[in-house]
Amino acid sequence: MKMKILLIPGMLILFGLSGCTRQKKTIISEFYIDSLINNYLEPEFARSNDSSMQFWKNRINSALPGLVSESKYAGFLSMRFHLFGDIQDIRKADSTMNKVDLDFNHNEAQANLTLSGYSILQHRFKEADAYLEKAKRIGLKKYDLLTSSFDVDFELGRYFNANNELKELKSSSDYGYFFRLSKMEHLNGMLDSSIHAMLNAAKQEENSPYLEQVALSNAADLFIHAGDLEEAADLYRKCISLNGADFHSITGLGWIALVHDKNDSLAAKIFSFVHAKNKLPDALFKLTQVAEARNDGTGQKKWANKFVSCATDSVYGNMYNKYLIELYTGILHDPSRAEQISRKELENRSTPQTNAWFAWSLFSNNKKNEAYIQFQKNVSGKPLEGLELYWMGKLMQGLNKGYNAQAFYKAANINKFDLSPAILSDLEKQLE
Repeated sequence: MKMKILLIPGMLILFGLSGCTRQKKTIISEFYIDSLINNYLEPEFARSNDSSMQFWKNRINSALPGLVSESKYAGFLSMRFHLFGDIQDIRKADSTMNKVDLDFNHNEAQANLTLSGYSILQHRFKEADAYLEKAKRIGLKKYDLLTSSFDVDFELGRYFNANNELKELKSSSDYGYFFRLSKMEHLNGMLDSSIHAMLNAAKQEENSPYLEQVALSNAADLFIHAGDLEEAADLYRKCISLNGADFHSITGLGWIALVHDKNDSLAAKIFSFVHAKNKLPDALFKLTQVAEARNDGTGQKKWANKFVSCATDSVYGNMYNKYLIELYTGILHDPSRAEQISRKELENRSTPQTNAWFAWSLFSNNKKNEAYIQFQKNVSGKPLEGLELYWMGKLMQGLNKGYNAQAFYKAANINKFDLSPAILSDLEKQLE
């Protein structure tokens, strides 16, 4: 009995030390990142994609319009966009399929279905809906009908419809079903179920490295939402082993280095590498957040302005509105511009998230009454992400509704690793 009394405190001390060790453990190895960067080679399947793209492009006969060659060419262009982020690739794919639609006198369902998907990629959600409706009128197979309808309804905030489509799509062995189930479960706040569904999606495509990688990369994002950054990093590394051009996963490792390991130099190295290899402006936004972590005001404005210069190019349309609103209500101090962008986004889609962006922009622009009306009408009680929860907490605090503010702050803290260093620092102060 005495032995037990002596052992238990010792065990508690060991467990306590073990917990501290885990908490302080560095997740992202500088050696791994240096090796990744120094030994980077364009993946073989990316080169193969280019060869196939050129093959099908050469088969297109402008004097004899067709569907097969044009669709194949557009598909390989779309894949290259996914790999390397050149917006012109998806615009070319879009243009190619628009010509097919015109050549077939708007009577080819597959062309319109493809155009709907390309519109979603470019955040042109109402256009996606219009193309899908045309495809439906021409006639679609049930699976294509359900998956594409879910995608459009989900993006437009028509969640009741999306949920019904998901029920009809239900399967025990379909990648597309589990991928979409994960999105719905995440929306509903069922994070564990969302992760489980996304991992199930990956299992369905273990013989297709690209599709498996896409699902695992999404699962890693969900683990960051859940605060399990070690699991997220493991999945990101697996994704990179499947696809060396998975710049989303490489960026994910940079984010973990920044927000968990507090290694801003390594994070900057990763984001700079991604910026050199991928043409989308996302890495510029991440470099802005590195400057935040360093309390480097000059650097923040430098990278923020570089990002804005790129992301506001007309070729990107509405793709970066959320990031722009965050910058204009923060570092760049231009809330009227944020309000303008959030109004434009609401014309594109009305969801709990976009309505929260609008409420926050109104509040930031000193339109407190309008902001509160917007909140009560279109945001209150709706599912939100970490950043929107934080913004609504600031809004409530600014309206002297301290109890409500704390509730939002506590909810935002659950997804604290989604937040930028400056926002997280402020959140921690609000929760003290």
